[in-house]
Amino acid sequence: MVTLLTNVALDDNATGTQTGTVNEPSVAASSSTVFVTGNWFASRSTNRGLTWTPLDPFTEFPSSPSRFCCDQVVLYSKKHRRWIWFLQYETDNTGSNIARIATSRTGAPSTWTWWDIRPSDLDPTWTGNWFDFPDVAETVEHLWISCNVFRRDEWKRSVVIRIPWTDLDASDPLQHQLWSSPTLAAPRLVSGATDTMWFGTVALTAGALEVFSWSDSSSTLSNATVNVAPWNARNYLSAGPGGAQWLNRADDRITGAWLSAGTVGFAWSAASRPGRPHPYIRCVRLDTSDLHVVDEPDLWSENGAWAYPAIAPNLQGDAGMTAFFGGPTHPAHAVGRLDSATVKWRMTITATSTHGPSKGKWGDYLTCRPHPTKRTAWIASGFTLNGGNDRQFVEPRYVVFR
Repeated sequence: MVTLLTNVALDDNATGTQTGTVNEPSVAASSSTVFVTGNWFASRSTNRGLTWTPLDPFTEFPSSPSRFCCDQVVLYSKKHRRWIWFLQYETDNTGSNIARIATSRTGAPSTWTWWDIRPSDLDPTWTGNWFDFPDVAETVEHLWISCNVFRRDEWKRSVVIRIPWTDLDASDPLQHQLWSSPTLAAPRLVSGATDTMWFGTVALTAGALEVFSWSDSSSTLSNATVNVAPWNARNYLSAGPGGAQWLNRADDRITGAWLSAGTVGFAWSAASRPGRPHPYIRCVRLDTSDLHVVDEPDLWSENGAWAYPAIAPNLQGDAGMTAFFGGPTHPAHAVGRLDSATVKWRMTITATSTHGPSKGKWGDYLTCRPHPTKRTAWIASGFTLNGGNDRQFVEPRYVVFR
């Protein structure tokens, strides 16, 4: 059974009406403060989500050669008592953009310190390149960031950057170590790491994952190709009432990754196939000792599509998920947990949209994190469309569940 402890929609006052139908909401929380971001808003609550105050990402920081847009990720490090706010900016007249990494002890307005990174700061030959599709996570000694890198509209590589937490206490330029790949796209960092970061990508070999581990104490990382049951990555068709499509942007990028009790897990959206009549969530857990497959607890339905999972362990190590369901209905947001006895996902709907998106575009990512104080609970982001099919009707959601 899944219990919703908090299930609130952020209204226009909370978001400043700066919402998009490809909303990509992120969430983080300390004991009483909650921070939610999305395309193209940010909002903060100091009373556990009862009331919200918008922070405008367009004006909270000084302008760069280009303006803010669009992806954001927010993280609260309980160990370091520090908020992290990642903001992605538009490309400028050189074809490049910046990733702005901001930090604050309180998360309040006008308390942020920030650093800007361009692709050419990572490699001088990456001129005219730009960042996209970010992820942010932590280990004991490092802050971790992953991104895709494009030149114009052509994907060029992916990167994983690690930055010492000690650097975020200084005003000097950030030091970093870098992994990059010109062939493997969209690396996903795990939630739940301690002194070693794990991340994964879909491998070049069909039906396989590329899995990486990188210890805080090492300058090198390990990787392995792991064969898993194959999946289909074409034709993500799912029609709601009136034939409204909502998965026109879907693909098999990993969007859920977590580490718990000697297993590392990865989840992504897969297209329909024989025996699975609708798109579904492909899920794999591996033993960290030798990367053998422990189980593959996919989430699927005879009645509709599941997509865009994000997964995290709670403080006692159980896996929780936030995702979307649609097909018999317009897109619905759902949260749930992996039942350790049956190894099946138990999900419950938090809210259902009244409309589908006007251009069939939803996604691309959600956020699930352990609740900062409740050992058996999680926090999650989501969104729905209510009252119409364009961005002014988007309602981001903040959910606490167990």
